[in-house]
Amino acid sequence: MREDAVLTPSQVGQYLKNMMDRDHLLSRLLVRGELSNYKMYPSGHHYFTLKDGEGALRCVMFRSDAQFLRFRPENGMQVIAAGRVTVFPRDGQYQMYCARLTPEGVGDLALAFEQLKEKLAREGLFDPAHKKETPLFPRKIALVTSPAGAAVRDMIRILGARWPLSEVCVIPVRVQGEEAPREIAAAIKWANLHRAADLIITGRGGGSMEDLWAFNEEVVARAIYSSEIPVISAVGHEPDVTIADFVADRRASTPSNAAELAVPDQNEIYAALLGDGERLGGALSVRLARYRQRLDRLAASRPMTEPASYFREKRLLLDFQSSRLVHGLRHAAAGQRERLSALSAALLGSAARTVAQRRERLNALAAALDAMSPLKVLGRGYAIARREDGKAVLSAADVASGDKLKLTLSDGSVNCRVL
Repeated sequence: MREDAVLTPSQVGQYLKNMMDRDHLLSRLLVRGELSNYKMYPSGHHYFTLKDGEGALRCVMFRSDAQFLRFRPENGMQVIAAGRVTVFPRDGQYQMYCARLTPEGVGDLALAFEQLKEKLAREGLFDPAHKKETPLFPRKIALVTSPAGAAVRDMIRILGARWPLSEVCVIPVRVQGEEAPREIAAAIKWANLHRAADLIITGRGGGSMEDLWAFNEEVVARAIYSSEIPVISAVGHEPDVTIADFVADRRASTPSNAAELAVPDQNEIYAALLGDGERLGGALSVRLARYRQRLDRLAASRPMTEPASYFREKRLLLDFQSSRLVHGLRHAAAGQRERLSALSAALLGSAARTVAQRRERLNALAAALDAMSPLKVLGRGYAIARREDGKAVLSAADVASGDKLKLTLSDGSVNCRVL
C-alpha cells in the first residue's frame, strides 16, 4: 500500500485487523481483569468487558467456546481470559475474542462445583426431609454405571455374596465425557418410568475431579432428586464428594460400600435367625416345663384320681343347698303371710275410720241442709205465694186485684184469687 494512498474507513479497519491478526502476542493473549457488563444473548454468545483500575477491554465469547464453561461468570469476578485481540472493521473498535475463561485464584471446576452446590441448596434439593428410606430387603437393584469398569464388577460380587436373593440389573451408561451426564440422567428416569428396580445405585470408581465431573452436573442432580426410587450415590473414593452425593437419598464412600449399604449380609441374618431360634426354643422349653408341672398337679388332684368322690360331695352339697332353699322359701312365705295379714288389717282399719268420718260429715251436711229447707218453714204455718207464671210473690206490689195465686203449704197447695 502506497504511503500517499487515500483509504476508506473500512479499508483502514481491515488493514489494522490484518496487522493485529499477524501479531504473535495479540493472537495468543492472556488478560487478567474484572468482569463487567456480562451478558449472554439468546444466540448463545457472551459479551462482557474486562477492566482494571485504568482501562477496559471489550470481549466476546462465541457460543462454540462458551458451551465449555464449567462455571457461571458473574460481574465483579476476577478472571483470566485467553484469546486474541483484533479490530472489528464494521465499527472500527478493537475487542478480544475470548476462547477460554478461568476464574483467578481457583479452578473453574471448583468454582462451578461451589456455584451449583449453592444454587441447589437454596432450592432445597439437599433437604433431608426429601430423602427416602432405602428398602431393607430390595428385590431388584439397578446399577447405573459403566458396564466395563471395575466398580460394577465389585458391586455385583458383593451384592451376590451378601444377599443373593436380590436380582441385579445393570443399566449401562458412560460415566465420563460430554454425553455422560445426559446418559446417567436418562437411565435414572428410565428405571423410574418402568419401575425397573426397588433401589438404584449410581456411581463409578475413583479419578480426578475432571473424571468424576459427570456426577457434578445439574441434570444428574435433578434426575436423582426427582427419582421415586431411592438412590444411593457411590462415586470415587472416600475423600471424593460430588453434587450427586448431596442429592442422593444415601451416600456411599465407594461403589463397594454402596453394595454393602444396599443389602443386608446373609451371614449376619442367618446368625441372627439362629440366635432367635435358640431363644425361642429356650422360651418354649421353659413354658412347656411350667405346663408339665401344672398338668402333673392336676393329674394328682382328687377329682382326677377319685372322680366318684367328687360327684358324691357335690351331691351332698346339692342336698344341703336344696334343704336350705326349701327352708328359706317356707320362712319367706310365712313372713309374707304375716306381712300380708298385717297389711290387710291396717287397710281395713283405715277404711273403717275413713267410712266413719265420711258418715259423720254426711250427717252434719244433711242436718245443715235440712235446717235450711223451706219445708221446715212451711211446717211452722208459713206459705209460698206464686203467680201464674211461677214467680214467687215477694211484695204486695207484685199482685193486683183479681190475680190468681197458688199458695204452697207444708202438706199441699191452694189456688186463690186476690180481692
